[in-house]
Amino acid sequence: MKELVEHMAKALVTDPDAVTVTEEMGEDGVQLSLTVAPDDMGKVIGKQGRIAKAMRVVLKSAAAKEGKKCNLDID
Repeated sequence: MKELVEHMAKALVTDPDAVTVTEEMGEDGVQLSLTVAPDDMGKVIGKQGRIAKAMRVVLKSAAAKEGKKCNLDID
């Protein structure tokens, strides 16, 4: 899951070296935290949060396929 989020984020941003994804296991499943450069924050979130929502949908679909739960926070 971590690699999927990292791949999607690096494709969107201007500075792909600044993209970091941290993964934490919790009771509810996997918690991913995406951090990008401040200048790229708008590109990852998108207008009215559409890109962020789309990334979460893709992530949850991939996690459900493996029988897991996964959440994404964008910092």
